[in-house]
Amino acid sequence: MRVNHVGEVCAQALYDAQALAAKSPELRQIFSRAALEETDHLAWTHQRISELGGRTSVLNPLWYSGAFAIGLVAARLGDRVSLGFMAETERQVEQHLQEHLERLPESDAASRVIVEQMKADEAHHAQAATDSGASTLPFPARWAMRFAAKLMTKTAHYL
Repeated sequence: MRVNHVGEVCAQALYDAQALAAKSPELRQIFSRAALEETDHLAWTHQRISELGGRTSVLNPLWYSGAFAIGLVAARLGDRVSLGFMAETERQVEQHLQEHLERLPESDAASRVIVEQMKADEAHHAQAATDSGASTLPFPARWAMRFAAKLMTKTAHYL
């Protein structure tokens, strides 16, 4: 659950930055709405971590700062690229959450409910970005995002 929490910290930072740097009010609203929903995810994962007797990542300030910087860069590349970054991020998160669901014990109903709702919300964010004109990111960008996410998840698992 700590890995999911870190993902939500990063999503919050990405969308905060993208909303801040968006040129159009419509785009700002899309990112702000997604950031608000990610706040719910942060609260749910934080509560579940506490219930399980765990702790959040000690690197959360680093995760937030790095993701915020990436969000600013994505926003500066233009609306379609920024939306494309959102869509690709959410597709990758949705895939991660599906893999997490497959590993979660059926008996852990509380965690499963949280992960399932997060997965549904992430799919909605990806679709909203696509419907708003997201461009498809080139393969090297998608690969780099996947690599960075793997690095983050492996590190967050322990720290």
